[in-house]
Formats: sequence, C-alpha cells, structure tokens
Amino acid sequence: MPEALSAAELSALVARVFVPTPEDALLGIMVDLPDARVPDDAAWAARRRIAAEWASLLEAQAATVGYHTHLLLYPNVHTNNGDLPDRCWIHRGGPVPATAADLEAAAAVPMTEVFDTHPMLMAVTKFSSTAPLKMAARKHPMRAATMPGFSADMIPALKLDYTEVNRRVDILKALLDRATGADFVFRHPEGEDRLHLDLRHRTGHASGGLLPKRGVAGNLPSGESYIVPYEGEREGDPSRSEGVLPVQLGPEVVRYRIFANKAVEVLTLGTESDREAALLAREPAYANLAELGLGVLAAFGVKPIGSVLLDEKLGLHIAFGRSEHFGGQVGPSAFSSPEAVIHIDRVYVPEMQPDVLPVSVDLHLDDGTDVPLMRDGEFGPVF
Repeated sequence: MPEALSAAELSALVARVFVPTPEDALLGIMVDLPDARVPDDAAWAARRRIAAEWASLLEAQAATVGYHTHLLLYPNVHTNNGDLPDRCWIHRGGPVPATAADLEAAAAVPMTEVFDTHPMLMAVTKFSSTAPLKMAARKHPMRAATMPGFSADMIPALKLDYTEVNRRVDILKALLDRATGADFVFRHPEGEDRLHLDLRHRTGHASGGLLPKRGVAGNLPSGESYIVPYEGEREGDPSRSEGVLPVQLGPEVVRYRIFANKAVEVLTLGTESDREAALLAREPAYANLAELGLGVLAAFGVKPIGSVLLDEKLGLHIAFGRSEHFGGQVGPSAFSSPEAVIHIDRVYVPEMQPDVLPVSVDLHLDDGTDVPLMRDGEFGPVF
C-alpha cells in the first residue's frame, strides 16, 4: 500500500513549508495535463490523483487552517522548465479533466491572475516548473514549492527533520558564497578526469524545503545548496570553467570536454555519446554548465527513486542548460524553441552512476584557503 499523508500531516507540512499568515488566504495546487503530444502514463495519473486528494483534504480543513485550497490545471509544456502557459483553470469540483483537450476555453483565467491571488503554490507536475515559477515569484506576491515527478514513495522525505537539513544547507551556502572555484577529480573505468568550475561573481542558494517569505520558489522535498558557475558574461573576463566531465548514462560513461563553462565536445564513442554530441550540435544552450548542486539527504538515509526531484537532493550534482532562474545568463531565448528549453541534473551517487566516483571536490575560497568538501562521494567534516 503506497504511503500517504493524513489530513493532519498535510496541513502540518503546509504550515512548516509556507508558515502561512492571515494574509495567505489561498493555496493553489498546480497540476499539468496530458495532451496528444505527451500522452498520459500511470505515474502521471497517480500524481494528479495525489494532488486532487491533497486539495480536497486541505479545503475540508479551511476553517481550521485559515486558508482555502484550489486545484489548478494547465496544459503541460512538453519539457522541463519551459515557460508556463498564459492561461490556467481553477477546478470547481467533479472529475478532474483527463487531458488538456477537456479544458473549457471559456473557463480559463490568466496565469498572472493565479500568481497574484494565490500567495502559496504547490506544483505537483510531470514537467518541472521550477524555473518559470522562480521567475514569476520575482514579479508576483507569492511563493511556490515545486514537486516535478512527485510520487508516493517520496512521502517519507517530506517527514524529515528539516531543521537539521536547513542547518547543513546553510553551511554549504555560506561556503559557496565565499568560493571562487571548485576542483573535481572523477574516477571511472577509463581512468580519471579533472574539472575546474569557475565560481567567481556568483553567490550560492539554499533550498532547505522552507518557503516562509514571498518572492521565492524551490523544490519540495528539498535539501541542497547550489550555485551557477560563472558563464563569462563580463566583457574581458571569460569563464575559467575547464576540464572533462564524465556522466554515466545507462551502461555508458559519456565524457564531455568543457571549455569556458560549456561542453564543447564529446570525447567518447557509443550510442549515448553520439546522442549527446548530436544534442550539443543541435542545441548549443544545452552545453552550458548551469549548476553545481550539493544535496544532503543521503546522510538521512534517503535513497534514489528514479525521480530527479528527490534524487538530486542526495548528493553532488551538475546540471546542463537553463540557468537564469538561478541567477545565471542562459534563459529560454537561448534555445531553438520553447519545447527545447531544458535544465537537467546529473547526479553523482552510486545508485545512479555506479561507474563514476567523485574522488574529490575541493572549494577554493576568497581568502586563499581550500576546503576539502567531499571525498569518495561523501562530505568531509564541514557540518
């Protein structure tokens, strides 16, 4: 029997994440709907059922919790972190529409109106909405917990001691704020690769699963600090990110040559290597190194489940693609089409990349000191 949140646990989760005030009168639970281009699947249908159940349980407690809850529907955008549609639908009861084609055009409301009237949002979606909701939160009086790919087996991660999670995340953010660079040594069956990420001109971000203030959006479950490597946007000051980054995709270790913070070449041969090389040629913005992420949840006994939402929070991850929602320079306009926009994390934990081991990760700080951040995939004595 899949684990579920009771009404009391669910209201306690909202209270912990958002810390609602009397002005927070509406919570919106957002779901994206299948269409002819991206048909439904069992996990997606189950996710929408969870979202609808949560909306119902919370609305039944409206008099007690002090806010009403709406289930919000919109057509899926076909890719992770693509811009959201201009229109949204507030579900008024009855069966949830099975596809976007079942939405009544006349009942739509502007998405901006949703942002202005729902100060608390939870996005329980197939495709990640983290990037567009981060951008929207800068312009509208709301905050959002994004839960792309959520499933019932993530529920235990919603019950962790987030006071301790936040303590660790804040320590890592403070280190990233001071870091000017990071050096990596990766070991894999073909040998060792070294990579330097340029962290100058950037500050870190903390995502500890708590969103008490408007103007922000972040993942739930959460437990990471992250930073965008410097992308070379300052005139006369190119990015110093350089080296080789190995990523295991299926049984194959794909090795990317990095220069000026971009993957400029795939050094390996094979099915996955050929596919990645073609993608780099077709979508140059995908080549951007968009994030250095440091997840902490593995220390709490959390294991990967095959969903990036949770899995990236376990340990080291490095992302390709869109970065402007984290403070970088690469946004949707850099891609060939809205459907091509992507931010994809590559997570370095044994269950996901058994043949690639991050032997060492060292941070270089602004005072000239070095911090041995990770050894053999685990954090050193930084906590």
